[in-house]
Amino acid sequence: MDSTAAVCSVCGATEEQQPLTWTVQSVRGRTALVCEACTRRHLRAMEAQLDEEHW
Repeated sequence: MDSTAAVCSVCGATEEQQPLTWTVQSVRGRTALVCEACTRRHLRAMEAQLDEEHW
């Protein structure tokens, strides 16, 4: 994979480029990508701004 590859910070799923359906969030000052499946699974926690350890 090249430098434009997208990796889900939750499950490790990868795509060659970041899909428009993936979520971008800021976690402790760094940008994290979350795939569509993990976004759907953890949407309430994300909207409540819970830290990932609570998911």
